[in-house]
Amino acid sequence: MSDIAIKAPHGGSFITRTFAKRSVRPGEQFGAPGQGRAGAIATGTVIVTLALWVLVTNMGWVKPLFLPSPQAVFAKFMQVATEGFAGATLFEHTWTSLYRVFGAFSLACLTAIPIGVMMGVSRVARGIFDPLIEFYRPLPPLAYLPMVIIWFGIGEFSKLYLIFLAIFAPMAIAARSGVRSVSTEQIHAAYSMGATRSQVIWHVILKSALPEIFTGMRIGIGVGWTTLVAGEMVASNRGLGFMVLNAAEFLASDVVIMGIIVIGLFAFSFDALMRHLEKVLVPWKGKV
Repeated sequence: MSDIAIKAPHGGSFITRTFAKRSVRPGEQFGAPGQGRAGAIATGTVIVTLALWVLVTNMGWVKPLFLPSPQAVFAKFMQVATEGFAGATLFEHTWTSLYRVFGAFSLACLTAIPIGVMMGVSRVARGIFDPLIEFYRPLPPLAYLPMVIIWFGIGEFSKLYLIFLAIFAPMAIAARSGVRSVSTEQIHAAYSMGATRSQVIWHVILKSALPEIFTGMRIGIGVGWTTLVAGEMVASNRGLGFMVLNAAEFLASDVVIMGIIVIGLFAFSFDALMRHLEKVLVPWKGKV
């Protein structure tokens, strides 16, 4: 084999250079915890879960009332998408829920991130906002839902406001934590090079806090989808949460599972998008 191997232009055979060991990335040499890709394992987990679902339901080990088969769920998905359920099609339910969640999420991004940054750089802002946020953050949305209804009624604004409150706290706390985690040496180095306070905040502190901010956004949107069901419990006639609750009242478990899957797919897709944006916008995460 070595006699007929194609010579590489920089010395050594082509085969030898092709199969030579690559240089390792930081942490690989000694096996850093969690190092490596998990996509294949995740795919296998999904396939095994679906196979178990098909096996259990088609063998009749669980009654359809408690766990309908994937075929029944898909058939119900097609029926709801074309004929509708509870007075609206699946597209109308989905659009209403997306408007509520992402409307509240957008409003939280415009308010929670600046407030969180201010809490990190100003003791006055921290003294004003921190007690209020830390007080209501552990409360479940159902606890202050009655007050939201009393203050704002049962219209669309109360639903948006409820989801906004649920998203606001984790995003503000993540932004504050990101600011507080910035290295003091970086700040001193920027000042020693003649940077102003605003330049330090914008170019050093804010950029260093971006990983934590993205984490807060991912957590916030997950909390928003969770709160959606609570918000759509009150005087709603459309929405994925309303559809799931309405189907549960009539023991339509196929619609319930179908709605849960749709909500989960949207939440997973947005989380994947946020992780991609984080890799593009924060390429230095974990490297400095």
